[in-house]
Amino acid sequence: MNSPKPNDLNVRATLPRSLQNGRATLPRSHGSPGGSPYLTRRQPAQGVHLDFNQPTIIFVTVCTKDRARWLACDEAQRLLVDAWHQAEAWLVGNYVLMPDHLHLFAAPRDLHFTIEQWMTFWKSRFSKSHNHAEWGWQAHAFHHRLRRDESYSQKWLYAQENPVRAGLAAEIGQWPYQGMIHQLRW
Repeated sequence: MNSPKPNDLNVRATLPRSLQNGRATLPRSHGSPGGSPYLTRRQPAQGVHLDFNQPTIIFVTVCTKDRARWLACDEAQRLLVDAWHQAEAWLVGNYVLMPDHLHLFAAPRDLHFTIEQWMTFWKSRFSKSHNHAEWGWQAHAFHHRLRRDESYSQKWLYAQENPVRAGLAAEIGQWPYQGMIHQLRW
């Protein structure tokens, strides 16, 4: 299999043999004793349902530890972008950094790594690259697999409106702590 180009989601991910049947579910948990999705979750679901007949794009929200307000600054943005470039198993598309959380879109590039493993990796890289004791992450993150392009558009608008709703920017696009690393396509 050819190596995927880093800026193109339409590449085929590197698949473990156990996942090469066209559909798979990486481990997931609904935080309840039988795994029922209808009960309120106490922790984010783990794993991502993969359908190899269509793109997999995940909307991710990651919070700072104790919702400390350190994330929206030039240094944090630069270090995160560097960490995401090093964490090549998943590709980061659009992202928005808020003072106490971030939103991003991600797509798998190498399915040997779950989304949880990928997040642990880039959080660790980020944490090792600075000397700010208060810059920590919550242990878990929330993620949602998008089903179609319309859902992506809705979630991206929601993320872009976040700084406006918080009074940090007057209009969408004025917030400096947002960007795109890879273009994720349907």
